[in-house]
Amino acid sequence: MVLEALISISPIDGRYRHKLERLAQYFSESGFIRYKVQVEAEYFIALCEMGLGQLQDQYTDHFPAIRQLYQDFKLEDAVRVKEIERVTNHDVKAVEYFIKEKFEAISPELASAKEFIHFGLTSQDINNTSVPMMLRDALEEVYLPGLRNVIEQIDAHAKEWENIPLLARTHGQPASPTLLSKELRVFTSRLNRQFAQLDAQDYPGKFGGATGNFNAHYVTFPEIDWHGFARTFLKDTLRLRRSSPTTQIEHYDGLSEIFDNLKRVNTILIDLCVDVWLYISQEYFKQKTLANEVGSSAMPHKVNPIDFENAEGNLGLANAMLEFLSRKLPVSRLQRDLTDSTVLRNIGVAIAHSYLAILSLQRGLWKLEVNKAKIYSDLEGNWAVVAEALQNILRREGYPNPYEQLKALTRGKSGINATAISEFIEGLDVPNQIKEEMRSISPENYVGQEDFG
Repeated sequence: MVLEALISISPIDGRYRHKLERLAQYFSESGFIRYKVQVEAEYFIALCEMGLGQLQDQYTDHFPAIRQLYQDFKLEDAVRVKEIERVTNHDVKAVEYFIKEKFEAISPELASAKEFIHFGLTSQDINNTSVPMMLRDALEEVYLPGLRNVIEQIDAHAKEWENIPLLARTHGQPASPTLLSKELRVFTSRLNRQFAQLDAQDYPGKFGGATGNFNAHYVTFPEIDWHGFARTFLKDTLRLRRSSPTTQIEHYDGLSEIFDNLKRVNTILIDLCVDVWLYISQEYFKQKTLANEVGSSAMPHKVNPIDFENAEGNLGLANAMLEFLSRKLPVSRLQRDLTDSTVLRNIGVAIAHSYLAILSLQRGLWKLEVNKAKIYSDLEGNWAVVAEALQNILRREGYPNPYEQLKALTRGKSGINATAISEFIEGLDVPNQIKEEMRSISPENYVGQEDFG
């Protein structure tokens, strides 16, 4: 595996393989085959349970063995399927022949029913259910727990750094102070909304025969409600929502919604990476140092924000792929073309880059430490930001031209400190109690109130 990682073209299976190995069970070729075996096996069992044709109760005892075909699916099983595929030049037909071989090995009785494997189906009934199943399982079991961890890390920092004032910057310029905790909760609020939408997404699957109408099923067994069977089979057995009507393929609108949802998550995380990177560059955040870690090959003192940079790069790459997937997949010529096939096989790459970014963010957020000294120093060096507060108090008191007076005092000026503000207040023709109120305002306490909903 070390050698294979070193000679892989993709960094997903090369440089980052050790971080992303969990995703291989879903998105690898072997993983994809396993899901196809699962759909075929469960479909056969469902036909037995409805007593279709010669499939009667005598096969019930074989259900555990049939399910073991995918539950205990091994690498050598995937190798065998690929051997068959080299002959058939068709991935799903190879899975069908593989299961038929297994049926023959299990028992003569089961072998006699092997022609009901893949009965009436087209390859897209298998692929267009396997793909959403593997995407669903990967998101539920790997991606969403990782994203939840990032949200919880941000929230923990917000609680830890409660009530720390922070010089805000609008257009990159010093602006009315804010709260560090609130700025972090902006991200948890945005991410929680997208998380909830992603967690509530249903996963669509196509199941309807060669062109979506169950032609072969109805001509063979016209008395059966095959569309009703398909809805129940997908909902109860495969945990999918059946798309109907369809052509030969799933129209992918539902997958496109999921990709767009993921893209919004990634965009918010890019925004987080950029802001944290800037806070580190302003020295508002320090980073924990690790004894053997090197920040620069030339400058020993450096502790670079590489986790946030790596995350930003991977999120951008993931979004480029997710955008293409979302835009391309819903478009197909007439009842189907094959352009979706190779595209679908890259869903795992987009998810892998997204998850790799999450791992980088987890590491980067863990290393963050707040630098209160620098934060308070910057606040003290920017007394001009209280001009907004002073002019609005003067507005309240009916004082003439307060905005213009504060503008004349502060705009484009350097050296606006506590003394300059105090002298300005002293020169105002207002009662002493108003002056006292204004003197109580500083960059550290002019932070408003955080909304906790």
